[in-house]
Amino acid sequence: MAKKKLFKGPWSKSEMGVLKRLFANNPTAQIAAKLGRPTEAVKKKAYSMGLKKSKKYMKSLGRA
Repeated sequence: MAKKKLFKGPWSKSEMGVLKRLFANNPTAQIAAKLGRPTEAVKKKAYSMGLKKSKKYMKSLGRA
């Protein structure tokens, strides 16, 4: 079975809105799946947009 190609090209405004809304309190892999993009692409875009995980979310992972 062939691997599904995830590359989608430039980010749309709606995708960036979803990323901005969900990034702080949701797993990056879950957001990537919702957007149909690779996890690394979501991480890089979030970083370039200045987004960070919330302290509450990080604490729930035991990393605060």
